Amino acid sequence: MTQPEPPPAYQPYPTTPPPPGPPPGPVAEDGEILVRSLGEMPPPRRTGRVVVALVAGVALIAGAVAVPVALLADEPPPDLSAVVVVEDLRTDHVRGDIPYPHTPPIGGPHADVWLDCGVYDVPVRDENAVHDLEHGTVWITYRPGLPDDDVEALADLLPQNGILSPYEDLPAPVVVTVWGRQLRLDGADDERLPMFIEEYAGGVTAPEKGVTCAGGTPNPTGGTGSVV
Repeated sequence: MTQPEPPPAYQPYPTTPPPPGPPPGPVAEDGEILVRSLGEMPPPRRTGRVVVALVAGVALIAGAVAVPVALLADEPPPDLSAVVVVEDLRTDHVRGDIPYPHTPPIGGPHADVWLDCGVYDVPVRDENAVHDLEHGTVWITYRPGLPDDDVEALADLLPQNGILSPYEDLPAPVVVTVWGRQLRLDGADDERLPMFIEEYAGGVTAPEKGVTCAGGTPNPTGGTGSVV
């Protein structure tokens, strides 16, 4: 009797080692492995820093604009607080020249002849102009050489009971005067000029309120006239 053949010895299932090749990594379109060194890596994104820098820059610009705007907003509106006030001025008529303490004079003794209302292109005599102030006249004076456009602007603001004339050695570009009140101005466009005229043009400070400069002499050199 034939004996059956013993089963073959167990053989483990053969494993096939992976084919040799480069380590795994990103694959380019042509199948090659992309290997980058640390030096070849792209720099980290700085989006956050850029945004912070932009915000800081905008804040600086806004601050630079806001500061002068704030300063302008803090400037007080124009007013008549700088008006010079002189009370108890003499009103007597005198002959000759008078050494007035203010330039131009703000009131005081004067000639008995006053100047006619209007615009003069040469200086007028102080002693006669002061008589006009006594009548409630507004006297606007300006430095010689003021541009013609500015002189015209002053003439447009001159009230009917008013005199406009240049004045040598004026302490400001424009000075407006009524009896006992005077204001130095920065120029013809000074916002305080119409405010002053509105406040005092009615002769409220004048000893002879209601009397005008009409009917005076048109001669800018005036004259002494006779003592009254």
